[in-house]
Amino acid sequence: MSESRLLDGKVAVISGAASPRGIGMATARMFAKHGARIAIFDLDLSAARDAAASIGPEHRGYVCDVTSREACEAAAQQVVADFGAIDVLINNAGITQAARLLDIDSASWDRVLDVNLRGVLNLSQAVVPQMKKQQGGAIACMSSVSAQRGGGILGGPHYSAAKAGVLGLAKAMARELGNDGIRVNCVTPGLIQTDINAGKISDDKRGEILAGIPLNRLGVPDDVAGAFLFLSAPISSYITGAVIDVNGGMLIHG
Repeated sequence: MSESRLLDGKVAVISGAASPRGIGMATARMFAKHGARIAIFDLDLSAARDAAASIGPEHRGYVCDVTSREACEAAAQQVVADFGAIDVLINNAGITQAARLLDIDSASWDRVLDVNLRGVLNLSQAVVPQMKKQQGGAIACMSSVSAQRGGGILGGPHYSAAKAGVLGLAKAMARELGNDGIRVNCVTPGLIQTDINAGKISDDKRGEILAGIPLNRLGVPDDVAGAFLFLSAPISSYITGAVIDVNGGMLIHG
């Protein structure tokens, strides 16, 4: 029924969404079911196009390196040319690295900060002018429980720092862009089962993690996609600068 389609007629850009079992792809599928036309951004053009085609013929894939402002602007301009609008941006692209503090070298720091934090800035800067023209839009950014609890799962301190930076950047964007009708929010997932962390958690570690999760299971990509859907849809029209925890209760804080 049409009233259950929360994103009817909307155009949604989702970065880092070509991995078949990733959060970005789950979000793309869920958004498409709710009536959105999807623009999948990924470093790999053929993978982005294949991912879009797997959802349906009205969706498209684009190459985009989020660490490059120019690449983000070119991809955003192409989406506007193809679809005529950008209503939703999901800043999902990210990388992680397990490293201890004293083992983080300059190259690792730059790479993790560039993709996870600078990427949010670059892609947001690329789409906001179009959203301002349309007098509205919704941006949702991927942070992490690691930013809130100081890591301790898979990513190193530089990953925690980058994801904490995303929280601050998104809140500042929400404050600045509210007058333009543009909402900016964050999602902070706990441990979600994706290809990125497949095989990296021992059975002992998994048991230890589950013992600290009240809902007694690890998350799946659709758990995060549902939060992104809520934040992107008109039902959350008075929510901006917010952070939604998707962690099964791993971290319950005031």
